[in-house]
Amino acid sequence: VQLQASGGGLVQAGGSLRLSCAASGFSFSSYALGWFRQAPGKEREFVAGISRSGGSTYYADSAKGRFAISRDNAENTVYLQMNSLKPEDTAVYYCAAKYTYNTATYYIQVKAYDYWGQGTLVTVSS
Repeated sequence: VQLQASGGGLVQAGGSLRLSCAASGFSFSSYALGWFRQAPGKEREFVAGISRSGGSTYYADSAKGRFAISRDNAENTVYLQMNSLKPEDTAVYYCAAKYTYNTATYYIQVKAYDYWGQGTLVTVSS
């Protein structure tokens, strides 16, 4: 099982980044997916979640209106489009997968997830 996150980097405030997370070793379409982030000295926090089908999504208040999560089950990849980035978005971003029978459910708790990627660093300069 592998989740490989990529797309992080240094961007100025107001800029955009698109994170990708490529999955392998498990039945991708049977898993709900999520993006989380962890800033230095802080706990890992939920950013966005998407159901197995991709039809249901949910965002943390900090991400609403700026970020968009999507998935491509044919490519075994989940994305996080991040726009209007702010310095407070600086963190290591992690993708995660949770096995579920429910095609329409997303999950927001860290402990709910089965698999985690290695993280990709996003730094937003002011």
